[in-house]
Amino acid sequence: MSGRAQLMWDEAVTGYDFGRDHPMDPVRLALTRSLVTALGLDRDVNVVAAKAAGESTLRLVHREDYIDAVRAASADPEAADQSYGLGTLDDPAFAGMHEVSALIAGQSVGAAEAVWRGEALHAVNFAGGLHHAMPGAASGFCVYNDAALAIARLLELGAERVAYVDVDVHHGDGVQAAFWEDPRVLTISLHEHPSTLFPQTGWPGETGASDAEGSAVNVALPAGTGDAGWLRAFHAVVPELIADFRPQVLVTQHGADTHFEDPLAHLAVSLDAQRAVQVACHDLAHEHADGRWVALGGGGYAVVEVVPRSWSHLVGIAAGRPVEPTTLVPDEWRHQVYARTRQPAPHRMTDGRWPVSWAAWDEGYDPADRLDQAILATRRAAFPLRGLLA
Repeated sequence: MSGRAQLMWDEAVTGYDFGRDHPMDPVRLALTRSLVTALGLDRDVNVVAAKAAGESTLRLVHREDYIDAVRAASADPEAADQSYGLGTLDDPAFAGMHEVSALIAGQSVGAAEAVWRGEALHAVNFAGGLHHAMPGAASGFCVYNDAALAIARLLELGAERVAYVDVDVHHGDGVQAAFWEDPRVLTISLHEHPSTLFPQTGWPGETGASDAEGSAVNVALPAGTGDAGWLRAFHAVVPELIADFRPQVLVTQHGADTHFEDPLAHLAVSLDAQRAVQVACHDLAHEHADGRWVALGGGGYAVVEVVPRSWSHLVGIAAGRPVEPTTLVPDEWRHQVYARTRQPAPHRMTDGRWPVSWAAWDEGYDPADRLDQAILATRRAAFPLRGLLA
């Protein structure tokens, strides 16, 4: 197996553009790619452009009538069928939507294939992580669910156990829905509580269908949760489940919208904590999945201040050359940012909170604490279904 990581990238993915006033500005992808270069990280990865996902691949997750609707909306955006979630405020139709959505999906599928076949130990597609798309509908800025498609391709190639860990601020509802009845896939999502954030799902009691009970795990975090609470919740739930499940591949989604500067949500997580979870996911892949790790992007709407730095850290970790938290942002990149966006770029690669710390769950919990209540609700709902102590 090659020890060299793959970075999936095709400049055309920046065509995933819902319009000028939409929060998901594709400049976040371009700025991430240029920061990876400015930091010299692309010298430590193989940069690969995979082909777009074809019809048969898309149908591993998506219904044929939905794919047809996306094609039709892509050809004529004014005629988008809103019954499929297309042409809405969240998912406006645009020319070429099918092609670029399939291209992003193809990068995640290509990442999964490379890791499964031993062509790379780790593979990153930060343009991916579009986890809200459902089998028959667009949702939450997501047209095709590349994360679910990557997992489905792994299963098609012969994988018997795939774990998916989603740390986006929003519930990974589309991936959960795709594998709700499939015990071969363990989905774990840590997200802001559904009572305060889209898509209003991801309650602790959502644990999988009757034939796959315990295959879905949800941690619903109170609004305002910061670094210590976020890391406490992650480490109180994820490592034990991954160790028990013993996945052959770990697929992770790293939406950057947990950050305290993100305009669309209400958690208060720093870049330092995001980096800590990225390191933890890397280590879990090596401890329990022979190092096989597919890492995806996701949400993130502080498109200059947060997203490029967070995902550049992800690339560095996957490449085996983690960017030190104290690293200054290269001046050349800061000049590019201002020239392109007329916004000032950050000066440091994190928020200056390294090393981040948290209290371990096995040291005890406070039943009156809202965060601990959330963790306990998850453990009580899901852990016994997997034969684990709550």
